[in-house]
Amino acid sequence: MKSPSFFEELKRRSVYKVAVAYAVVVWLLIQIATQVFPFLQIPDWAIRLIIMLLALGFPIALVIAWAFELTPDGLRRTETAESLPARKRDHAWIYIVVIGLALSVGLFFVGRYSGTRPSSTASGANEKSIAVLPFESLSEDKANAYFADGIQDEILARLSKIADLKVISRTSTQKYKSRPENLREIAQELGVANILEGSVQKSADQVRVTVQLIKAATDSHLWADTYDRKLVDLFQVESDIAQKIAHALEATLTGREKQDISTIGTTSPEAYDAYLRALALRGQQGEANEARLIEHARHAVELDPQFAEAWALLAVAESQRYFFPLHSSAQLERARTAAETVLRLAPESFFAHEAMGSFFYYCLHDYDRALRELNLARSRAPNNAHLVAAIGLVQRRQGKTEESLANLKVAAELDPLNQDIWINLGRTYRGLRRFAEARAMFDRALTIEPDAKSIVGQKAETYVAEGNIDAAWSLLKDLKLTTVDQGILTYLQLLVTRGRTDEAIALVSRDLEDSARPAPPLLRALSRVILAMLYENKGEPSRSKPLLLEAEQELTALRAEGDEGFLLLQVLLEVEARLGKGKEVEQLAQEILGLVKKDAWGFSREKEAVARAYILLGDSDRAFPLLQQALQETRAESLTPALLRFDPFWDRLRDDARFQELTKQAE
Repeated sequence: MKSPSFFEELKRRSVYKVAVAYAVVVWLLIQIATQVFPFLQIPDWAIRLIIMLLALGFPIALVIAWAFELTPDGLRRTETAESLPARKRDHAWIYIVVIGLALSVGLFFVGRYSGTRPSSTASGANEKSIAVLPFESLSEDKANAYFADGIQDEILARLSKIADLKVISRTSTQKYKSRPENLREIAQELGVANILEGSVQKSADQVRVTVQLIKAATDSHLWADTYDRKLVDLFQVESDIAQKIAHALEATLTGREKQDISTIGTTSPEAYDAYLRALALRGQQGEANEARLIEHARHAVELDPQFAEAWALLAVAESQRYFFPLHSSAQLERARTAAETVLRLAPESFFAHEAMGSFFYYCLHDYDRALRELNLARSRAPNNAHLVAAIGLVQRRQGKTEESLANLKVAAELDPLNQDIWINLGRTYRGLRRFAEARAMFDRALTIEPDAKSIVGQKAETYVAEGNIDAAWSLLKDLKLTTVDQGILTYLQLLVTRGRTDEAIALVSRDLEDSARPAPPLLRALSRVILAMLYENKGEPSRSKPLLLEAEQELTALRAEGDEGFLLLQVLLEVEARLGKGKEVEQLAQEILGLVKKDAWGFSREKEAVARAYILLGDSDRAFPLLQQALQETRAESLTPALLRFDPFWDRLRDDARFQELTKQAE
């Protein structure tokens, strides 16, 4: 009798059946591991262990299948099983396959609708979320405190490039101590699961960096290390820390992300030191801090002209300074040079596109190109809250207010203690005339800085905009506002309506004469115009005109230097209208209305400003269509019927039926 072939023997011994059934079971178990385990927060190593054990078990299953066969009477040797009646050798393996496939399909849908949720802690925070607390400076020289801030910022910059992480911005962590005791509470406030603590000790060109990654819910240490390096080797240290954090949190890094976080900026220790000094000042308010930041950044690029990150930091700062307060042709060229230099040195980097986006936004008001550049930057640093917020502000300029709100809210998640983001959310809601929501955002900002007069001023303006004068006054009456504070115009108007014009005049005069606190030229000119308006309101035009002439001279000089910003044009328009210069008013009005077409947000109520100028010249017919449009637009501090009723300027139109119709419109 002819002996069976190898394949026939495999069939006779049911090995192929076991192989198929085993494959189905393996698929089923892998489905359970990959779809259900993450939902139950079982770690990835358990999944890998199951897959490895299944692979090792496969050859064992085949050997057993060769020697034995499963029958209704139990497990029998193959030779014995063959002697049983055919009905006894049931096709149980078929049921295994069918049941296994059914379960696999079910598990696929379980994974489809539950596994897509990011893993989170019991408190709701994403397991791959992290906040980097301020690094403690252990240097004997206390002047080295900037160094710890800079290292913290550099590590954050690298972490923000990892899309699989949620990284809280430095602005939101600055109020905490370097080694706080209430880690769980801090983590809940910031919405994260993990905290990185660290310290830096600098002596000459030697630096020691110590870090520890802590799971906040359990206060357990996930990873810690100490680095003793020379100053120029810190780029590698920062890269290593970022990669080890990602590994500890089981975050996936793409090849591009690994490359991006390994960037070495400079080999000059002096340039890097100057850069860290500038970096520590980023986000700090005030013209003096901005000037110091620019000084240190310029010094860094002088020491190393190839230092791309320093050029990027300089480009953003120079562009912001051009926007306000130094709107001159010379400042424009400084911003342009810095932005174009970083793009030439590092064309694929996120900071190059951030620099170009800032230049297009602040300097050229080219919002389409600004948005393209900032979106490119965000694709390389998805966790950078500053970039997300900047995109929201550009979209606001484009009139995309809902998209703007969405991005500002994302930025607030990444930087929850950044009051500027909450203020911009409030201003956006205010522009939409959604006053209650605006005040809620201003209140969030006030929880961060309760004594911020400018925020209170903006909140008070929302009450005036909806006609609640008493609520506005209750907020402002005890504040000692100056002419540089947000809300000063509202406060002055409230004083006038209460018959306290002399108090308003005294406040503005005092600020103008205060040599200890010099204001930028544009703000000084604005203060003169406000004072002139107050004197006119009081019925003293002889004291008003000299102030208007002084302001005209200052504004014209600023314009000759290249300042074509919204604020300057609006203030100059008011001056020329009050001086009765119709030709100049017409030219300025057309310039402003031309800018409005490019900018859906603007500085503040441009069409209303043009309407005011026409009314001052006695041309109310041209003013009313503009006022009607202004009441419909979504813009910064958008016009409302209540504002028309409140502002004493409009007293000259109270008897006009057209004006009465405007003031009766629904808010």
